[in-house]
Amino acid sequence: MSDLMDRTQGTTADADPADAAAVPARNVPTRRISFEERLAEVPKYFAADEDLLNSHLAVALSSVFPDGEDFFVRSVRHYRGELTDPELKRQVAGFIGQEATHGREHRVFNDRLDQLGYPAKEGEWITRKLLGLRSKVAPASSNLAATAALEHFTATLAEQLLSDEAMRELFGDAAVRDLFLWHALEECEHKAVAFDVYKAVGGSERMRVWTMVALRYGFVGSMALSIALSVARDKGAYEKGRLRTSWRRFKRNPLLQRHVWERLKDYDRPDFHPDDHDTDALVAEWRERLFGDAGELNDLLVGRSAPAAPTERA
Repeated sequence: MSDLMDRTQGTTADADPADAAAVPARNVPTRRISFEERLAEVPKYFAADEDLLNSHLAVALSSVFPDGEDFFVRSVRHYRGELTDPELKRQVAGFIGQEATHGREHRVFNDRLDQLGYPAKEGEWITRKLLGLRSKVAPASSNLAATAALEHFTATLAEQLLSDEAMRELFGDAAVRDLFLWHALEECEHKAVAFDVYKAVGGSERMRVWTMVALRYGFVGSMALSIALSVARDKGAYEKGRLRTSWRRFKRNPLLQRHVWERLKDYDRPDFHPDDHDTDALVAEWRERLFGDAGELNDLLVGRSAPAAPTERA
């Protein structure tokens, strides 16, 4: 911790926005897509092998996404009028479109989870209240710093999902897996937008780093608590041996491995930028697989004619 203080010492003053370099060109498309019909048939334990804990993990994540995405949009939109770089302004428009669509589709998923007995809508309500309060009482710069930090969270998880076949297989149900794959692709596409806005408007290094330190522990802790409370209310958790078997599997979940935590901590570096972790090839691969000429999710795009037969997914 003292090392972190040393590295952020002297960075309390905001940088001059005029000194911010122009951002590189990035493609941040807003895709009109609907998973509603496919998600209507999701079973209770949709994870591979009808696993208990992996199903509840996906529920916990999805429950915070809709209102979390709304918070991200508010935080970035607040500063849109201060941006002068036309490329960054274009990316912000794409960011807002993508995040709004993520929120809408995860609300649809959460509606189905509610039907299945999960407390996903309660999670939405709690997230909405907490982030609504934060938006009212915290400075706009603090909310933008939180958005940039949490975008690093989602980008880290997204990269893990897109690059790790074992993690993709954990989702089990194809509709749920495709929802998270689409979301992961777009998180990688816009992973630097909130960060670049924060830099462009003169956000301080100290606030950037310390916000992440707090969120790194707070978010992981809140997810653990959410899963525990959700499992405790699930009658299936009390079937003999089921929770014990699921826990053995859960400990091998790729998201719980040390390298994921180290990637999250990399955000603390004074010279950090989201583009330091090059995902261009990964993004290109999954754009083609999901939305290319024979893309696997083209049939879910609103207003698009039926595509050619999809390619086989690994």
